[in-house]
Amino acid sequence: MEYIILFIIGITSTTLGTLAGGGGLINLPAMLFMGIPVHSAIGANKVSNTVSSFSSFYYLLKKGEISIKESYWIVPVSIGGGVSGGFIASRITAEHMYVMAIALLFIAFIVSFLGKDNFAGKERLKFSKGSVLGLYSIGIYDGLFGPGQGTLMLYLFNYLNIAYIRAVGMMRLATFSSCFGAAITYIATGKVMWAVTLALMLGSLAGAQIGVRIAEKLKPAYVKPVLRMVTVALIFQIAAEHIL
Repeated sequence: MEYIILFIIGITSTTLGTLAGGGGLINLPAMLFMGIPVHSAIGANKVSNTVSSFSSFYYLLKKGEISIKESYWIVPVSIGGGVSGGFIASRITAEHMYVMAIALLFIAFIVSFLGKDNFAGKERLKFSKGSVLGLYSIGIYDGLFGPGQGTLMLYLFNYLNIAYIRAVGMMRLATFSSCFGAAITYIATGKVMWAVTLALMLGSLAGAQIGVRIAEKLKPAYVKPVLRMVTVALIFQIAAEHIL
C-alpha cells in the first residue's frame, strides 16, 4: 500500500512541477509524513526528478518544440549555479536561507503583476548576460535551498519572452541538470531507499508525461494565475516550516 501511495504522490507532484514548478509542495511533506527519513526522502526526490524531468524535456525535444542548439548551454550554467549554491549554503544559517527563499518568491509574485506578457512570446532563448545571470542565480537558489526553483525559472522565461511550452521544456532540462549531481551524491552515500525511490520515480515518470501534455493545451493566459497560486503556496509552506 505504501508503494501505491508513493506512486500517486509521484504522479501528482510531478504533474504540478511540470506545469508550474512547486512539485516539492507535495512529495517531500507527504514522504516525511509517511515516516521516510529526510535524507532518503530528498534522495528519492532527486533521483525521480532526474529521470522524470529528462523524459518531459525529451518529449518536447522530439516534437520540435525546443532544440539542443538553443538550450544545451542551460546544463553547465545550472550545474555551476547549483554547485555555487551548495558552497554558499555551508556558510550561512538556516534562518537566513528561509528568509532569502521567501523574499525571492515574494518578489517574483509581485513582478508577475507588473508585466502584461502571458507566455505568448515568440523569442528564442539566447546566450546573453541576462539569461545566463538569471539561470545561474536560480541554480544558486536551487543548490542553496530548492523549493520553487522551477517556478522562479518560469517567471524568468516569461520575462525573456519565451513561449510557455518551450519554457516548460527548458525548465525541465535545468531541473534535470541541477538534480543529476545531487542524485549521484545521494546514491554514493547510501541514502537512497531503492524500493521507495522506484515507486516515486514510476509515478513521477507518469506525472511528467501527463503534465507536458496538459502544458501543450494550456492557454497562455491561464499560466500566470497558476504560477501565482503555486508561488503563494510555496511562500506559506516555507514560512510554516520556519515557524514550526
